[in-house]
Formats: sequence, C-alpha cells, structure tokens
Amino acid sequence: MIAITGATGQLGRLVIEALVKKIPAGQLIAAVRSPEKAADLARQGVQVRAADYNKPETLVAAFAGVEKLLLISGSEVGQREAQHRAVIDAAKTAGVKFIAYTSLLHADKSPLGLGIEHRATEALLQASGVPFALLRNGWYSENYAASIAPALAHHAFIGAADRGRIASASRQDYAEAAAEVMLRDDQAGKVYELAGDDHYTLAQFTAEIAAQIGEKVDYINLPQAEFADALKNAGLPEGLADMLADSDAGAAQGGLFDDSHTLSKLIGRATTPYQDVIRAAMKK
Repeated sequence: MIAITGATGQLGRLVIEALVKKIPAGQLIAAVRSPEKAADLARQGVQVRAADYNKPETLVAAFAGVEKLLLISGSEVGQREAQHRAVIDAAKTAGVKFIAYTSLLHADKSPLGLGIEHRATEALLQASGVPFALLRNGWYSENYAASIAPALAHHAFIGAADRGRIASASRQDYAEAAAEVMLRDDQAGKVYELAGDDHYTLAQFTAEIAAQIGEKVDYINLPQAEFADALKNAGLPEGLADMLADSDAGAAQGGLFDDSHTLSKLIGRATTPYQDVIRAAMKK
C-alpha cells in the first residue's frame, strides 16, 4: 500500500492522479485532514483515511498497513517541523518501510528561510531509522503565474528576485516525479534535486507575460522589505507575504536555480516550459 499525505491539496491530488494511471486505485491511501473533501478520490476506489498533522493520534491508524509513505510538506510555515515529526513518528510506529519527503531545492544550503524547516525534517528522517528519499522540489511556475492578474491590472509585475535565475517547473511535473519515486524500488537514500529544464529572471518572466497579452508590463524589482509590505497591502497574510518576499530574496542569491535536469530525467520528458504555464494561467 502507498499512502499520500495532504492528498486533497494541489500537489497531492496530482500525485494520486499520476499513480492511478499505473496501479489500481485500491492500492492507494489518501491520508487527509478532512475526509469529506476526498469523496471524489473515494469514488475512484482510493482508500481515504483521516490524518491530521496536528492530531498525532490520527496518524498511526492512518498508516496501518502502509509500506510506502509520501510525506508532502505541510503548508503552515512555522509549524511544519512539529507536524512532520508527528508524521514520521507515526510512520515508524505503524511499520512503514519507506518515506519520500517533498523538501526544498538544495535544502542543505538554501538561502531561503523555508529551508530551515526542511532541513529540520530531513534531520528527523535521518534520525528515525526509516529508509527515506528526498524530493527536493524547486519553485512551482504556478507560484509566479498567480501574480499575472494583478500584473496586468497595474501593468507591472513586482518582486525582489533581482537578476536571480529561477528554474521552476509545473506542479504537474513535480507530482509525476513523486509518483515515479513511489513506484520504484531501491529508492532509500536517494536525494533528488528537482527543477525545471529552462530558467529565467523575473524580468524575462514579465516580458513573456507582456508578449502573450500584447500589452506593456514592466518588472519592478523592490527591496525585500518593500516587496513584503506591498504584498501585505494587497491583502496577503503577513506570514505569507514575508515568506514570499524572503523566497524572492533567496532566488536573487541563486536559491531557486539548478541545471542538473534531474526532474526531466526522472519523469522521462522535458519539464513544462514556464511560457506554457503563463499561457494556461491567462486562459483562466
């Protein structure tokens, strides 16, 4: 049995979608905080079990009979180390034989603040004694595509990544990579640095938006603090705004760049061009 945590999230759903194309749905367990949100997965034959990172008592039962576990990192920045510890402890108690964890690109040396909790989780996995693999995911192209609408409204795309090169890939690309690792044998000890085949600066990303829409859109690079304030003024929660600004600043230092093509090698095809992600976002 293969279990996927956070299975109703954007990445988790795509991982299950990729897996059910290759193995029977009955061999999958969707470990989710709110089982009612996974009714569609249940209808496909996927086993749905309650598993709340913040309620450790739910986790051991959720992982009963699981051989392989995909631990998708939690979304609550600042709480993830404790949440991931609970998952790893429960997996060990339940007798899980292998854990794959969605970490951060070059987490061991990443300048991004997000790297702190990922490094802590990697250390927890190492200490657990449970065989594991690290899926060190780079940036999702959709993260930047989400800012297209306000960029068009103001004819400006703002950020703090300066001239840093970003090798992002689509969420679908990362999901297929996770599915591939879960289906393979002998993955214990593997560390995958996953990023897109192509890379760009935010100025180039903005130029592509302008080219596709046929209107003028300028990239405006801001100091990290000013970018964070702009995001907060736009209505983003303080923690999210600070995280995004910090991540851009990390990108300026090369934190979101990798040219190993490990992701495309793993999934057996080229990663999705960022131009395609922009095109898809513009159609929504």
